[in-house]
Amino acid sequence: MSAWSVKGSARPVPWIAPLLYGAVLAGGLYFQAVGPAPGGGAPGTHTAAFAAGLALLCVLEGVERHRFPARTPRRAAAVLLLTRLGLIAGVNALDESGLSRALFVLLPFWACFAFGRRTAVALAALCMGGLLTGYVASAPGWYRNLEHVSDALMLGVGLALAVSMAAVAVAEQEGRARLASYAARVGDLSAAAERNRLARDIHDSLGHHLTAASVQLELATDFHSLDPAAARLAIEEARRSVKLALGDVRQSVRTLREEPAQPSLSAALIGLARGHGGRPVVTAEVEGDESGYEPAALTTLYRAAQEGLTNARRHARATRVSITVTLGTDGARLVVTDDGRGFAPGGDVGFGLLGIRERVRLVDGRVELDSAPGAGTRLTVTVPRSPVTGTAAP
Repeated sequence: MSAWSVKGSARPVPWIAPLLYGAVLAGGLYFQAVGPAPGGGAPGTHTAAFAAGLALLCVLEGVERHRFPARTPRRAAAVLLLTRLGLIAGVNALDESGLSRALFVLLPFWACFAFGRRTAVALAALCMGGLLTGYVASAPGWYRNLEHVSDALMLGVGLALAVSMAAVAVAEQEGRARLASYAARVGDLSAAAERNRLARDIHDSLGHHLTAASVQLELATDFHSLDPAAARLAIEEARRSVKLALGDVRQSVRTLREEPAQPSLSAALIGLARGHGGRPVVTAEVEGDESGYEPAALTTLYRAAQEGLTNARRHARATRVSITVTLGTDGARLVVTDDGRGFAPGGDVGFGLLGIRERVRLVDGRVELDSAPGAGTRLTVTVPRSPVTGTAAP
C-alpha cells in the first residue's frame, strides 16, 4: 500500500493554517496602518473585511475538525476546498501588502491530505498558473520587474514546500496506521500461538495421565469380583496417575509465572517409563550427550515419547513399548515402538499426533509414522542440534 492509496485517512497538522492566517493578518494590518488607505479613503471597512475573511478561514478549520473528527469524506473535502479557495481569493483582493498570496500554498497542502499527491501537484500548478496569468493580464513585461519575479519565485518555492511537507506527513501518518494494524495482527497471532501451545500441553500432559487413570479404573472394574488384589492395585495406579496429572497442572501454573528449570531428557523418559506400572511394559534408553540441545528440542522429544506411549496404551492395546533416543553431534532421533494392533496409515490423525507435528515443525524437525494392522506402530522423530539459546519449550 503506497502513501497515497488511502485518500482522506491522514489529517494535516492543525496549527499550520491558523499560524499562517495570523502572520498574514499581522502583516496586512501593519501595511494598512503605515501605508496609504486603499483608494485614498478610510481603511476601517476595508480592514474589517480583510480580517473577517481570515476569521472565516479559521472558523472553517474548526468546523471541519469538529464535524469530521476522524476523516473528511471526499465530497465534503471538495466543498471545503472550494470554499477556502473563494475566501483566500477574497482576502487576497483586500490585501494591499500582497502577503495573502502565501495562503494559496495551503490549497495543495489540504488537497494532498484529502485527495492525494497528484491532485495536490495539479492544484499547485493551477495556483502558479493563476499568478502568472494575472501578471500577464495586468502587468505587461512583468518578467522585467524584480518584485514580480521575486513574488513568483517565492510562491513557486512555497507551493513546492507545501506539497513536500504534506507528502511527508501523509506517509508518516499512514505508516503509523499500518504499524498499528501490524501490531494488532501480531498480537492476534501471538495469542493464537499461545492458545495452540496450551492446547498441546494440556493434551500431552493431562491427557496422558488421565488416559492412564481411565485404563486403570477400567481394570479395577473388570477385576473387582475376580481378583480384588488386582483391582486394588489398579485403583492405586489410577490414584498415582491423577496425582501426576495434578503435578503437571501445578507445573504448568509455575511455568506461566516464571521460567521453569529444565529437567534432563534421560531422567524425564526414565520417569515416564517407571510411571506405567503394569501393562504395557515400557523400556526407555537414551544414548549421547544432551547438553548441546535447546530446551525446546528436548521438550519436543519428551512430548513425542509421551504421546507415543499414550497412543500405545489407549488405542493399540500394546503389551510392550520401547523408547530409544540417540543424541548425536548433528541431531537427535527418537523411536517409539509398540507391539499393539496397529492401524492403516493415511487416515485421520488425532489431536495428539497433530500437536507433535506442530511441535517438531517449530524446531525444524521431522516426524515419521509406520504402522499396519496387526503389526504394531513405530513413531520416529528427528530434530537438529543447535546451540543452546535459552528458548522456552514450545
